[in-house]
Amino acid sequence: MNIGLDIMGGDFAPQQTLQGVVLALNEINDNDRLFLFGQASLINDYLTKHNISLEKIEIINCPQIIEMGDEPIKAIKEKSDSSIYTGFKYLKNGLIDSFVSAGNTGAMMAGATQIIGAGKGVIRPGISSYYPNNLSTNNLLIDVGLNPDTKPEVLVQYAQMGQLFAKHVMNIDNPKVGLLNIGGEKSKGTTNTKLAHILLEQNNNINFIGNIEGGDIHKADMVDVIVCNGFTGNIVLKQAESFYKILNERNIFDSYFENYNYENYGGTPILGVSKPVIVGHGISSDIAIKNMILLSQKLIESNIAEIITKHFSYGTN
Repeated sequence: MNIGLDIMGGDFAPQQTLQGVVLALNEINDNDRLFLFGQASLINDYLTKHNISLEKIEIINCPQIIEMGDEPIKAIKEKSDSSIYTGFKYLKNGLIDSFVSAGNTGAMMAGATQIIGAGKGVIRPGISSYYPNNLSTNNLLIDVGLNPDTKPEVLVQYAQMGQLFAKHVMNIDNPKVGLLNIGGEKSKGTTNTKLAHILLEQNNNINFIGNIEGGDIHKADMVDVIVCNGFTGNIVLKQAESFYKILNERNIFDSYFENYNYENYGGTPILGVSKPVIVGHGISSDIAIKNMILLSQKLIESNIAEIITKHFSYGTN
C-alpha cells in the first residue's frame, strides 16, 4: 500500500514528521511505501544525514506550505504546489491509498470534501476519534469538530458511519450506538437531538441503545459508539486530552489514564469521504506521526472508506 504524509504539517514540522517517518519505517510492511509531500531539499537532507534508506520512500517536491494561520479554502485554491493540495491530488488520482497530515485542519477538511469529495449519499462527513473506556480498550466518538451544529439526519448518518467503523476497524461484532445527551430520557436535549433520537429508534439497521450522558461515554458495557455534534464532541475530546496532561504535569502515573495520551492514536479519521484521510493534532510528536501512519495502514486494510461509501450509495438508511 502507498501511504501519503504531509511532511510540512504540524507545529513541529518537518523535524517531528520526519522522525515519525523513521519510526514508522521499522513497523510498516516490506511492500508498503511512504510518499512524503514537502520541500524535497529538506527531506533529502534529513534522510541523508540520518542514513535512511529510500527503499520504502518516495519524495514529492512541494515548494509551497499551507501555514496553520492560512484561511483554509483560500489556501487550497491558491497554493496548488503545497504539500496538502498535492497530497490530495495524488489520493484522488489513485497514486496513494491514503493521506495524513498534522497541518492546517481547515485545509485538510477543505481538501477532503472539495478534492476527494463525500461518498455518494453522505450528507456531511464527520471526524471520529477513539475514546478510552473502562476496559482499557476504546469506544468511538463522532463527530469531534467538523460540524458544530448538526442536523438530525446527519446525526443518524454519523451513527451508521460509527457503527461500520466499529465493526470493520475495531472488530466489534454488533456495536452499541448511543446518542450523547443531557439525560437518558428521549424527551431531553435540543430540538435536533430529540428528532435524532426518534429517527435512530426507527432505524432497524442501527443497534441504538438510546441516550447516554457524559458520565457514560467510557462504559464499554453500555456503549461502543457515541454520536454527537461536532461542538460537543470537540469539547469532550479536548477535555479528555487535558486529563492526561494534568496528571503528567503532576507526575501522577496511572495505566488507565495513559490511554488518554493523544500520541497513542496518531490522528482522527474523516469518515464519509470516499478515500482514507486522517487529520493529526497540530502538536503531533514523532510518536504521534508514526501512529498516524500505522492507523492509516489499518484503514486501508479494512477498506472502511469504500464500505461506508457503498453503504450510503445503496440507499441504506
